[in-house]
Amino acid sequence: MQFSQPEFLILFLLLPLLIWRLYHQKNASIRFSDLRIVRQITPNFWLKCLPLLSFARFLALVLIIFAFAQPQSPQGREQRTSEGIDILMILDISESMLAEDFKPANRLQAAKAVIREFLSRRKSDRIGLIVFAGESFTLCPLTLDYQALRALLRDLEVGFIKDGTAIGDALANAANRLRDSKAKSKIAILLTDGENNAGEIDPITAAQIAKALGIKIYTIGMGKEGGTLVPYNDPIFGKQYREILSYVDEKTPKRIAEITEGHYFRATNRRKLSQIYEEINQLETTKLEVTEYIRYKQLAVYLLLPAILLLTLEIVFTNTRLRKIP
Repeated sequence: MQFSQPEFLILFLLLPLLIWRLYHQKNASIRFSDLRIVRQITPNFWLKCLPLLSFARFLALVLIIFAFAQPQSPQGREQRTSEGIDILMILDISESMLAEDFKPANRLQAAKAVIREFLSRRKSDRIGLIVFAGESFTLCPLTLDYQALRALLRDLEVGFIKDGTAIGDALANAANRLRDSKAKSKIAILLTDGENNAGEIDPITAAQIAKALGIKIYTIGMGKEGGTLVPYNDPIFGKQYREILSYVDEKTPKRIAEITEGHYFRATNRRKLSQIYEEINQLETTKLEVTEYIRYKQLAVYLLLPAILLLTLEIVFTNTRLRKIP
């Protein structure tokens, strides 16, 4: 408990003067011709209650002084406001993402799992998801609903859009989505396992557009060098594998990151990929401003009511049952 008007507590210095006055005040008296008459008078219940009048008056005064000091009971409530970051995840879902060199899953499944881990570390950022293969598509616009984003990510599979690797179109799509963002930090995280071979926009041109809009791009090249096996469904023999040449065009992602003042990373296994997203998470921390609002419960009324009751009783009994003869 605390007092919003503690200066009124100085009135307690006057209480000793009041006590002294009450103690030394002259009481009314009646003269008797014979003291034996006084001794025969037996004090009744009401006469014994007479000192309580002074006590009631004193207690009421104490309560009133405390009420004037405005006692308050704090009921804390913390409200967090933050300077969030707008983040667009750009995920390659071309056929080569089915390659099973990220054991125990394929590249796409590994990427989805690591992105889910990344989402669990973010608290107050708007995050969206753009997928691309032969063309680009916004699967989830910027949102704070991470649960909905996880659900869309869970159901994402290769074949959602036509095959290819349209990196430039994906970057241009991300730049368009972040163009009107009011966030102080706007970033995109591009993950791909190939080289640009589709779409209408050159990746470098798209990167320059992003730079002009204040968007930082982190690029991740995914996959091992050399040949790798990609599964396919044979109508007769079921799941089969064919070997394809896995080539990550590192020059273009590096240049994209350089233009936009981001970073380029290379992931050759699941552990490395997880470390990359953790590093990005550390690089793009959210600055939180915590403002504490404290709501106070006013307690003065709980003191004034008994004080008024005591004064009322004191006045009533002083003028009725405990009335003194002048």
